[in-house]
Amino acid sequence: MKNKKSKIQSLMLRVAVYLSASLTVGILLALVIYILIKGVPNISWNLFSIEYSSENVSLFPALVNTIRMTMISLLIAVPIGIFSAIYLVEYAKRGNKIVSVIRITAETLSGIPSIVYGLFGFLLFVITLGLGYSLIAGALTLATMVLPVIMRTTEEALLSVPDSYREGSLGLGAGKLRTIFKVVLPSAIPGILAGIILSIGRIVGETAALIYTAGTVAQIPSSLLGSGRTLSVHLYALWTEGLNTKQSYATAVVLLMIVIGLNTLSASVAKNLGKGKI
Repeated sequence: MKNKKSKIQSLMLRVAVYLSASLTVGILLALVIYILIKGVPNISWNLFSIEYSSENVSLFPALVNTIRMTMISLLIAVPIGIFSAIYLVEYAKRGNKIVSVIRITAETLSGIPSIVYGLFGFLLFVITLGLGYSLIAGALTLATMVLPVIMRTTEEALLSVPDSYREGSLGLGAGKLRTIFKVVLPSAIPGILAGIILSIGRIVGETAALIYTAGTVAQIPSSLLGSGRTLSVHLYALWTEGLNTKQSYATAVVLLMIVIGLNTLSASVAKNLGKGKI
């Protein structure tokens, strides 16, 4: 009787798992197919003109700004996040109350809406520091936003490395710092890259925080102190104006392809690093 009951429960759980997975994949495919059907027919060379105008509604300036914004944000957030995680895992005493507070704070910051980060960046970077609406103000805001994600994922990746790796390295005479950079970090790279991938996706798709910090100018700024819109802001602007909805669908396709391409590339790099091919 008990065996029969356990088999029924196992079957129900298996069905629930398969249904959940199928529903998730189905929703994702539906969104991708809808965007492709709406956007692909509207892609034209005019959308990739070097300069934006009301006639061509070019997304090229926004594409360049997106790449610059992503690179600057990661250059700021990745080193700080990784080194913070190294301190929490490798140097801070286990059971330290300060470490617990930092972890709770990071988890809390991960769940704050992006509009709040936008207002914070506007008050601090745009107004207080006098950076104005600029790429650097937007990048600093996005770096602040993705920093908790990078730090927490890196911390979990470091914690997943067995202590025997550290003990073996130290037993062979390697120092603490050498053990971290030669043994622990290489083993944790796939997990660290997973956090960076999540951060890239959030940076590329962010809109609310950038409207208040980077601005909505549809041109490529000559410096980091100039204002410029990213692809997500460009898409939002076209849709809200209501004059170029077809071009907004085409922009959505380009944005989708960039996100998929970046995720695929990052996953491939993480896989090869995990196998030691790179």
